[in-house]
Amino acid sequence: MGKVKILLVEDNQSLGYMMKEYLELKGFDITLAADGEKGLEAFRKHSFALCILDIMMPGMDGYRLAEKIKAADPNLPLIFLTARSLKVDVLKAFNLGADDYIKKPVDEEELVARIRAVLKRADTRPTTLPPYITLGKYRFNHKNQELIFGDEITLLTPREAELLHFLCQHINELAHREKILKALWGKSDFFTRKSMDVFISKLRKYLSKDEDIHIQNVHGSGFILRAPADSPFSGPDENTDT
Repeated sequence: MGKVKILLVEDNQSLGYMMKEYLELKGFDITLAADGEKGLEAFRKHSFALCILDIMMPGMDGYRLAEKIKAADPNLPLIFLTARSLKVDVLKAFNLGADDYIKKPVDEEELVARIRAVLKRADTRPTTLPPYITLGKYRFNHKNQELIFGDEITLLTPREAELLHFLCQHINELAHREKILKALWGKSDFFTRKSMDVFISKLRKYLSKDEDIHIQNVHGSGFILRAPADSPFSGPDENTDT
């Protein structure tokens, strides 16, 4: 059996490195991200059994990161890590779906014990059907790379599935071109931008059977996946000129 993969998001470089080293000595496979944005990128690119999120981070804090993670994978266990201990903070963490809440300074042995307890509870949760995202008349299974329309199943390539999943997490919101490129291609240059345009065209073709679903180009900025307001991850449907 492979090592348990854990996403650790901690903006304190010294603490993050120390926790990563200790947890790897205990047999875990740790991906360390220095802030919320990098943590979200790592989550979108890899599969994890557990996420450990610092709360107080510049830019995207741990609460907002947890919302995005839970929107994409409601069953993924989360542990919050923070120096804040007010009751309102603890309640907010658990209301967002946290499985545990650890206060700094961190005791390494306690951290490992809590991680193992959360993973054990996660293993006993009822098995659910594969997660489907509803897009109008379509259903999208990200993990199986399937786009389903009625009885018709289109098998997407890994890159097509990752791109559609990224757009789904920003439904009716602007997904910036540079963020997509850095998250999925790892860089932004002439060739990767042309490659992304090709994949966007393919997704538009796949989604063309439902007139309520379309990928809108926002000149100079990125793309918006337009979908009915009741679609998962759906945000405010703003009027943005093409």
